Amino acid sequence: MFAVESYVTAVIFCVITMLCWGSWANTQKLAAASWRFELFYWDYTIGILLAAVLFAFTLGSSGNAGRSFIADLQQADSSNLLSAFTGGIVFNIANILLVAAIAIAGMAVAFPVGIGIALVLGVVLNYIAQPEGNVLLLFAGVALIAAAIIINAVAYKKASANNQSTSTKGLAISVVSGLLMGLFYRFVASAMFSDFNRPEVGKVSPYSAMVFFAAGIFVSNFIFNTYLMRRPFAGEPVSASQYFKGGSRNHLMGILGGLIWCVGMSFNIIATGKTSPAIAYGLGQGATVVAALWGIFIWKEFKGASRSTQTLLNIMLVLYIVGLACIILTKL
Repeated sequence: MFAVESYVTAVIFCVITMLCWGSWANTQKLAAASWRFELFYWDYTIGILLAAVLFAFTLGSSGNAGRSFIADLQQADSSNLLSAFTGGIVFNIANILLVAAIAIAGMAVAFPVGIGIALVLGVVLNYIAQPEGNVLLLFAGVALIAAAIIINAVAYKKASANNQSTSTKGLAISVVSGLLMGLFYRFVASAMFSDFNRPEVGKVSPYSAMVFFAAGIFVSNFIFNTYLMRRPFAGEPVSASQYFKGGSRNHLMGILGGLIWCVGMSFNIIATGKTSPAIAYGLGQGATVVAALWGIFIWKEFKGASRSTQTLLNIMLVLYIVGLACIILTKL
């Protein structure tokens, strides 16, 4: 399997994760305005599974580190495969809630609140399981990002003063999504061997873990998204027949969104070989900055907001950037 050889390369991989995780939701925006996110999400999960399998049979089956994909599966302990699969289920619940929050509250809100909470919880849990790096710098970065979450929530409340019900609903869904999103990564990381050049018996490579993680997302979608189609967070119920009536553009946007997200996830767990799960996850969740920039400057989600609201948003972005810088310096 392919593995990164330096911390700098691993950080670059995490930056790519930021770009992917912060940008995939634009594909939902680019689909037809009438294409509900419940329908978009079916293609999104297909895209994730396709990308995971592609990585497994390419990067996961070449290079000198670890084991090739098929050999890795043949020796894998079923408990580790189940752990990665469970991570996919937990992520899927969290991500469905996140996509719902995006539809209700917009990218500039759903990402900073939901993913920000996930970052704090995910870093803490992964650091406890595998403590590496300068703990003061790591948690200073987390604290700054937590402050940014609060500021963003205040900015959203000010901007949504005339639509309080939507504000409360959007924020509430984002918070629940974040709590669940902070849990999924530990399931995946615990299934993998930590030293990619010295694979442990029974543990799996990041590529094998990704395939089972993606399978967990895809399979559980038949339960969670089917239920959501019947009882949506917003709008009328959606029927299965509507999915098959969708145009090729709508389906391609969903698959593209899944491919983009999975590239980010794959690069992130590959980076853990030279960073640590806590650092890689923390850096990857810098996607919040990317998503906020898309929402604020491209999609104009805060257009017409007061000067004080704009100031709060700028402070939020600065805090995020400084917090991410602290996390990067953790192992330098």
